[in-house]
Amino acid sequence: MTPAGPSSDEIFDYLKQHPTESSGWPRSAHAEEGSVEQGLAAAERTLEATYTVAYIAHAPLEPRAAVAEWNGDKLTVWTGTQRPFGVRTELADAFHVSEDKVRVIVPDTGSGYGGKHTGECAVEAARLAKAARKPVKLVWTREEEFTWAYFRPAGVIDIKSGVKNDGTITAWEFHNYNSGPAAIQGKYDIPNQLNQFHQSNSPLRQGSYRSLAAVANHFARESHIDELAHAVNMEPLEFRLKNTKDDRLSNVLQAAAKAFGWGKTKPATGHGFGISCGFDKGGYIATCAEIAIEKPSGKDAEKKNAKVKIVRVVEAFDCGAVVNPLHLKNQIEGAITMAIGGALFESIQFENGRVLNPRFSDYQVPRFKDVPAIEVVLVGSKDIPSAGAGETPIVGLAPAVGNAIFNATGIRLRSLPMAPKGLMV
Repeated sequence: MTPAGPSSDEIFDYLKQHPTESSGWPRSAHAEEGSVEQGLAAAERTLEATYTVAYIAHAPLEPRAAVAEWNGDKLTVWTGTQRPFGVRTELADAFHVSEDKVRVIVPDTGSGYGGKHTGECAVEAARLAKAARKPVKLVWTREEEFTWAYFRPAGVIDIKSGVKNDGTITAWEFHNYNSGPAAIQGKYDIPNQLNQFHQSNSPLRQGSYRSLAAVANHFARESHIDELAHAVNMEPLEFRLKNTKDDRLSNVLQAAAKAFGWGKTKPATGHGFGISCGFDKGGYIATCAEIAIEKPSGKDAEKKNAKVKIVRVVEAFDCGAVVNPLHLKNQIEGAITMAIGGALFESIQFENGRVLNPRFSDYQVPRFKDVPAIEVVLVGSKDIPSAGAGETPIVGLAPAVGNAIFNATGIRLRSLPMAPKGLMV
């Protein structure tokens, strides 16, 4: 984390204005088909919008911890990590020893979510053990975990599109700044498109997170697809099905819609329905969400914003061949629950290089009261190799909820989190 820099309110302009050549992702990766300019010229309606995603923390139950012991020039470290071989390399490099003299043991770990790939705590414990000439146990405090661990990247996504009045998308231009290129190329059948990622000089330390940039890219894409559908007065499910030739995407959309009862009834007063779909790492998902706008009551009601409550979620997932249905459903339910925080209220607040909410009393994560009724529909095929379920199911919740909020209120929210302090309705 830099000692000085933009505040959380200024971050999105900063990311667009500060490209970098740093290692890791390429500065600019893109996929182009046809001519966006020609596609826009052929359109009867055009649309431009910007979507943003805030930094969020992994917030594991167990902060970083390690025990280190030296025996001569040999080092053993016990630590909770998702990359033991990577941590071994970090330790070998830090102490200028060969990797065969370093052993990393991973006991049961109190969650990671992509946040425990690096070995800074292991290196720190090993340095202390070397100086003390005794085994050393090191545990980060919660504030240290929130402050010095890396975050899911913030991002800015600009989209320009064109569509005919019959619902055919003719042009699509998609620019992601900083949050990453994962799943940036959609599955919609658009003849003229450009999808481009631009790396930025992030003012905060950032790294892997469950499904990483696929969350940001799906939120922007599926929100914008919904906006296009409304622009041509077309039903959102019908619009998606019209614009894809991908059978797996169509199948999960129809499976989720059927289980949800999409199109069978209208939402109750103060409620809204939303739909989204997506893919990542070989899996396909479709998500339907019902939300309720809970207006405050009592003498101070006029001073308070309405709360967004997710009432029900139906998610259809195609991961190819299903090996363990019960475990698979548990993974999907966990991903949906985790997605609630980033969708509605999670964000790291910072100013001049200092994190302002480095504790659970200030950083809200989903609680039992936030969890909706969840129904999982498995859409598998024994002919397709199995894909993992740990990441893909998280990408559909935020856009489905955002689309449901629009359905209920007419308010289009283009920034994650969407309702950290509720909605003014």
